[in-house]
Amino acid sequence: MSRFSSRKHLGALVGAVVLVGAGGWIAGTQVRSPADAAAAHTAPKAGPVTVAVQRQSLTATVVASGSVEFASPRPLALAGAVGTGASATAGGEGAEQRITKAPVAGTKVKEGDVLMAVNGRPVLALSGTVPMYRALGPGASGDDVKQLQKALHRLGFFSGSISGNYGQGTAAAVTSWYSSKGYEAQKPSADDEQQLGQLQQAVSAAQQTLLTTNSASSSSGDETETGTAAGTEAGASGSTSSPNPQSSTDAQIHQLQLESAKKALNMANAALSTFQASYGTKVPAGEVVFFPKLPVRLNKVTVKTGDTASGPIGTVTSSDLEVQAVVPGADAQLLRKGMAVELTTTDGKKAAGTVSALGADAASSTTTATGSDGDSEGSTGTTSGDTGSESAGTSATDSSAPVQLRISVPNSGELADEAEAAVKVTIKIGASDGKVLVVPLAAIRTSSDGNVRVQVERGGRLSDVHVTVGLSAAGLVEVKPTGGTLEQGDKVVVGE
Repeated sequence: MSRFSSRKHLGALVGAVVLVGAGGWIAGTQVRSPADAAAAHTAPKAGPVTVAVQRQSLTATVVASGSVEFASPRPLALAGAVGTGASATAGGEGAEQRITKAPVAGTKVKEGDVLMAVNGRPVLALSGTVPMYRALGPGASGDDVKQLQKALHRLGFFSGSISGNYGQGTAAAVTSWYSSKGYEAQKPSADDEQQLGQLQQAVSAAQQTLLTTNSASSSSGDETETGTAAGTEAGASGSTSSPNPQSSTDAQIHQLQLESAKKALNMANAALSTFQASYGTKVPAGEVVFFPKLPVRLNKVTVKTGDTASGPIGTVTSSDLEVQAVVPGADAQLLRKGMAVELTTTDGKKAAGTVSALGADAASSTTTATGSDGDSEGSTGTTSGDTGSESAGTSATDSSAPVQLRISVPNSGELADEAEAAVKVTIKIGASDGKVLVVPLAAIRTSSDGNVRVQVERGGRLSDVHVTVGLSAAGLVEVKPTGGTLEQGDKVVVGE
């Protein structure tokens, strides 16, 4: 046998021994006694769950999701019919108020602008707080007339005295205003003209009756004088004649007829004068909508050309933006009107806001505006009634109930083109004075006597440290030790 063959057999033998030894070692590691197996399934000894005390700045916030909306929404409707002759004609035309030019959503409406057209007549916007509830025309007086005169003066059409009395100067200003918009002011209707003619005829007839009565009275007087002269002559010649009682009665009758004719003429003249005082260019109740503040924005339109103009027409808002949000009642308890708000859009754009209303006040941001807004001057259509420092929860009976929140945006340009978009609402309600000791809320323990403490683990032993708590945020709470020591890094118990 060669030396090479001997070495080959020796190597194979050594390899076999190694393999057998390795297999035995592996088998030995996998085989455990029953005691070892039982020990492996025994739960570890129970102990407290601890978290390290930290020192950091703490900021408490209320976070919610909100929606960007245009401010001061209000429904829009007309206060009456357009045109003073809007009733049906003999041919049956004009019986209904039909929209001939519908308003356009998104339009910005300024003072003096045409909102829409009904039966070919304009509906115009003016600034004012007194409701438009009647047609305004010659002879009318009151605060609504004064409001109209002020608006016409601002627009440059009226230069007379702001007296609150609708006269020829006001009528002329109305005519010029309508003409500047391409419309003709409302002149007297056919019914008005007919009534004027009838009253004028009544005056003429009364005058004719009075003249006829006067003429008859004069003729009767001449005859009476002639008879009296004849009787005098007869008496001079010695003849006697009896008095004529018929002549005295006729004179009394003529006198009564004369007084009656005069009275009828006076009544006819008074009726004509009264009617003429209100005869002329008018502003129909449905042709003007007064807004407490202009400009406004036509946010939504619920009618189209051909629809009737009765009922709601749409919704107007201011051009300002606001954010509407809802927060849990517990969070609302922490909020106050005037708090600063950070708004964040989905693409990361940030804007500043202010809490302007909470709870019922925020929910009542819509008022009824029907061309007859009765809001106080300078308002935006929202009567909040907030009382400065009151919180939303002061009147809530259920602290868990959601509370509505309204946020004003002073610089609406920061949220340009974000109308109806969702934003993140972050309201800072407090911050710590620099870095403070903080522990998880789960570490706080309150005794039956009201004392607050935390359990600290040191060297495997637990001890109580009495503390006072401060600001809490994000599951952490500020603590200050009042008995014992508590430092950054100490382990406090949060569970077992």
